[in-house]
Amino acid sequence: MDIRTLKRLLSYCSPYLKYLYFALFCSIMQILFTLLTPVFIGQAVDQIIGKGLVHFDLLFQKMIWIMISVGCAALFEWLVMRTSNTMTYAITKDLRVRLFSKYSQLPLHDIDSHAHGDLMSRMINDIDLIGDGLLQGFTHLFNGLTTIIGTIGFMLYINIPLAVIVTVLTPLSLVVATVIARKTYHFFQEQLALRGELSGYVEEMIGHQKIVKAFGYEKYNQELFEDINQRLYVSGVKSQFLGALANPSTRIVNSIVYASVCIAGSLYVISGRMSVGALSSFLSYANQYTKPFNEISNVFTELQTALASASRVFYMLDTPNEVKVTNTKVIPVPQGHIQIKNLTFSYEKNQKLIENLNLEAKPGEMIAIVGPTGCGKTTLINLLMRFYDCRSGSISIDGVNIMDMEREYLRSLYGMVLQESWLFSGTIKENIAYGKEASDEEIIEAAKKAHAHKFIIHLKDGYETLVSENGSNLSQGQKQLLCIARIMLMQPPMLILDEATSSIDTRTEKQIQDAFDTMMKGRTTFIVAHRLSTIQKADQILVMNHGQIIEQGNHEELLKQKGLYHHLYYSQFDLAQK
Repeated sequence: MDIRTLKRLLSYCSPYLKYLYFALFCSIMQILFTLLTPVFIGQAVDQIIGKGLVHFDLLFQKMIWIMISVGCAALFEWLVMRTSNTMTYAITKDLRVRLFSKYSQLPLHDIDSHAHGDLMSRMINDIDLIGDGLLQGFTHLFNGLTTIIGTIGFMLYINIPLAVIVTVLTPLSLVVATVIARKTYHFFQEQLALRGELSGYVEEMIGHQKIVKAFGYEKYNQELFEDINQRLYVSGVKSQFLGALANPSTRIVNSIVYASVCIAGSLYVISGRMSVGALSSFLSYANQYTKPFNEISNVFTELQTALASASRVFYMLDTPNEVKVTNTKVIPVPQGHIQIKNLTFSYEKNQKLIENLNLEAKPGEMIAIVGPTGCGKTTLINLLMRFYDCRSGSISIDGVNIMDMEREYLRSLYGMVLQESWLFSGTIKENIAYGKEASDEEIIEAAKKAHAHKFIIHLKDGYETLVSENGSNLSQGQKQLLCIARIMLMQPPMLILDEATSSIDTRTEKQIQDAFDTMMKGRTTFIVAHRLSTIQKADQILVMNHGQIIEQGNHEELLKQKGLYHHLYYSQFDLAQK
């Protein structure tokens, strides 16, 4: 058992100690009344032993006490469950809040290095398993330990030799359960890792079914799924088999103990050193004494799963956050003068991408970035927004190094429209106003500027129309118009347009381009484009290849150079090269 993980998990109980203490008190009271019941039953049995020796008055009194004792035990058991549930689900809620907050603070390279389905599995499945393990621990462990202590006391009161037999032999079952639990921990860890892998694969395939079907990859994907599922099956069978051994193993030991007590107790009754009622009470205690060991063995199995899940959750919580800037700087009136000096960056240390890149974008300039796939266009945008940090060199805005700015402030200086539009489940109005609290009039005005107003008002509920997950009830072009309207509403000092009109028809693209031209006036703008017709008005066009700027100038200048831009331009328009 991972003691460090257990201690850390229990540390989350500190805000809820009042629930813990109350549950412990109720558990003690429940066990007290539960253990009093066999005493009353034994005394009642002694009132009906022997022909013509039934004492009905005393028997009735004992029956009243039995009912009171059983009722009180049931009440306190309910309080234990209620309190334990409250505490457990509060702890799991805190864990989910902390993990979700952690995801928003992690560097993007940590998010990108994990399958999104695996991250979701840690958030949902693993924390559910932690909750189940805690619930088993708080209820069964409390009751079990209290029952063991209480029954030992009552058995010693009734008959010391028999009590010694029970207390010496029964803990052997706990030893057996502990040995089995140690064996299962590895398999539970493996099983959880495979669950995360399976969740990631399923999430990826379901989210891209159109591509799967378009390429006829259903059979291949099914084989990959079955391979992961088979490994999960084998790991699950091993872990569940070992986990299931704990209960029957302890029951065998407990049955041997119970049989030994029956034989020894019968000899005491025959010799007259013990009454039948006392033996009846003692056998009840012996039976109750063995039950907690079965429950505790189950707790060990549940706890192993919970600890394996907790280790996966804590791994993410322990991943370093984005480095915070201590002495932050701001720009009083942003002008948009961007300077990139000797910038070097690569996603992997062994694979070079951008080396010694130098660039100056003056305030209000429109900078277009073109080049073949993988040349570093989007990477440069990621560096401007500090989604990734450069390995060496610097990027500054109006003379302030972006490393000296808070990321949130830096990103507020840019309005960004990506090729891949993103919408969340909510109304169209809420999606447009995602980055800013705005009035209905401001939202409608932004939609009109983005030429989205016309299609919105023709929807059944207009701006109150609910957008399904990732906007699946809208066309790709409509989704992109809403993302453009979102930026129109923000009115940021600088713009980044990464193929912002790639999914829009030619006529609407012309309208959007006119709206962009209006919005770009006085704003430094970076445009990543494959359609070169959209960037002919750019003040600077950067032609990138293998992470380097190999050509730089405006449209006419680059055509005269007859380099890569000349080749890309005339290849795109299907004209003969000159």
